[in-house]
Amino acid sequence: MAQVTRTPLADQAADLLLERIRSGEWALGEKLPGETTLAPQLGVGRSTLREAIRQLAGRGVLASRQGSGVFITALDVSEDWDIVLRRAGIISVIEARIAIETEAASLAAARRTPADVSSIRKALSARAEYRDEIESHVDADTAFHRAIVAAAHNPILLDLFDSFTPRLREAMIEMLRIRKTFGHATDQDLHGGLADAIFDRDAAAAAQRSRAHLMSLRDSLA
Repeated sequence: MAQVTRTPLADQAADLLLERIRSGEWALGEKLPGETTLAPQLGVGRSTLREAIRQLAGRGVLASRQGSGVFITALDVSEDWDIVLRRAGIISVIEARIAIETEAASLAAARRTPADVSSIRKALSARAEYRDEIESHVDADTAFHRAIVAAAHNPILLDLFDSFTPRLREAMIEMLRIRKTFGHATDQDLHGGLADAIFDRDAAAAAQRSRAHLMSLRDSLA
């Protein structure tokens, strides 16, 4: 049976234990063998095994139940969010934007404050100034859309938007290089219309304009 051969021991023990879980050695919900059995199998001490178990518990694979033992709660770990996003194609990223930003635009129309209006106006104006260089245009465009998400006053939506901003930037730059045109007056007017719907507290129009804009991006690549 494979044993740990290099440090850090806890990380290696966690990897070996995860391999055995993935292989189906234990069923979902099954209890792991006790420390005195499992530690020698992995070639580590009991304290190292406990740290490995803590690592896998933190990743959602194991759960320690006081007085009962350690149980299998998942047969694999979910991939880190940043890894998922790096693998996502442009269309997938745009579809994620549709899900987040359409709802955010609707909420922003209902909840925006005078400070939010000022931030959105400023971001819209800045966006109009960057029409010649792709990276700068993408950064200004992202800042505009983030201002709208922030105006929704929903921290989870904002965290989601911020979490995939690096992949969003990469995808949008790639998309604009494919399209070779960006920053034209009509596009700026569409963004202005979205901002106006939010300023007018028209939630339905804000959601519709946000969705229509992003759908057009997606459809241009399909």
